[in-house]
Amino acid sequence: MTQTDFAQLLLSAKRVDLSHPVSNEIPKFSALEILTEKVIFNIDPDGFYAKEYTLPSQYGTHIDAPIHFATGKRTLDELTVDELILPLYVLDFEEKVEVDADFTVSVADIQAYEQEHGQIPTGSFVAFSSGWSKRWEDHNAFYNKDESGVSHTPGWSVEALEYLHKERQVTAIGHETLDTDSGVDYARAGSLPAEYYWLALDKYQVEVMKNLDQLPTQGAVIIVAPVNIVGSPGFSVRAFALVPNE
Repeated sequence: MTQTDFAQLLLSAKRVDLSHPVSNEIPKFSALEILTEKVIFNIDPDGFYAKEYTLPSQYGTHIDAPIHFATGKRTLDELTVDELILPLYVLDFEEKVEVDADFTVSVADIQAYEQEHGQIPTGSFVAFSSGWSKRWEDHNAFYNKDESGVSHTPGWSVEALEYLHKERQVTAIGHETLDTDSGVDYARAGSLPAEYYWLALDKYQVEVMKNLDQLPTQGAVIIVAPVNIVGSPGFSVRAFALVPNE
């Protein structure tokens, strides 16, 4: 393949945006503040337009660097470019989530999916497609809290993440919700054991993804593009997928 052929292959690929637009009106983790902004220069009279933004490092569609939950692990700037461009494997469990909002991905779920769609390749980015991003515009539906304040949202089990790490040597994971763990698991444990497990491996994740239902189970490539901030535990990202045209 020539360089020109390679460029044309990339340019002809279908692009799928996996990130929500960021504003001060989006769902967020309850402990964090909303985005604020102010104009610091304007075209009239300053000759150029510039703004100052203040926002948490975990806001909107975002990357969690390992240090976000695990002391001594890597910060955002220590992740390599090689880790941010990966083959993408999508686990579509949207039908299961429609039946049970508390659905938690198990090892058996992954193995059954592999039997149908093929083994997850080593070094992949594995995304949990739950359909939850369709609730994005309705905050109450997205948080899905009961009268006790418990969120009923899907998530990963620790055992499933152990399988992805030990048996499949996966590089990174992603999901559509605000947390790695299901809302019920978080309420029960009073912590986020699945999130802690994954980040403590010195691996990253992307949260609050969208459009995963537009992707094939495998064959696409994900590109995760955060700002390269020194020492950061994470930041909002523009993540997107390149899908070969059939």
